[in-house]
Amino acid sequence: MLIIFSGLPGSGKSTIAQLLVQKRLAAYLRIDAIEHSILQSGEHTNIGPTGYMVAYELAASNLALGIPVVADSVNPLEITRRAWREVATKMTSPFIEVEVVCSDRTEHERRVTSRKSDISGFKLPTWDNVVLHYYEPWHSTRLEIDTALITANEAAELILERWKALSAPD
Repeated sequence: MLIIFSGLPGSGKSTIAQLLVQKRLAAYLRIDAIEHSILQSGEHTNIGPTGYMVAYELAASNLALGIPVVADSVNPLEITRRAWREVATKMTSPFIEVEVVCSDRTEHERRVTSRKSDISGFKLPTWDNVVLHYYEPWHSTRLEIDTALITANEAAELILERWKALSAPD
């Protein structure tokens, strides 16, 4: 199973993704951590799609071993969303696309401006960065989660229910 997260910074996707991995053991691939490590190498100042490309290969490697994967990223472009689906298809793994939003703008801003990075040396985006972040509309089926309406734990449980349904024998 490949769980593909998407959503703006501060929406709650990393919190939900990490809770999901605690509830159901899986490889956890976080684009922020991958991209930060690449930048820390000193070899790159602008990595473009490199972080996503690394994550696609890590996901495929884990899926080939039968290890479920939770992919945590903003995933703002249709091309990256399609690439994640192609990884799952290539590995003959089911997948769930999850878009996490926070419909309460005041709450979303509070989260963005008050959070602390859990990645050493990683600079979190500002509220202005989040508001101006390019994010393409969705055209595929996904599980939409609004963290202004449900808790992170409830969201993780919804994903687990979908996961179990897709994993059940026909």
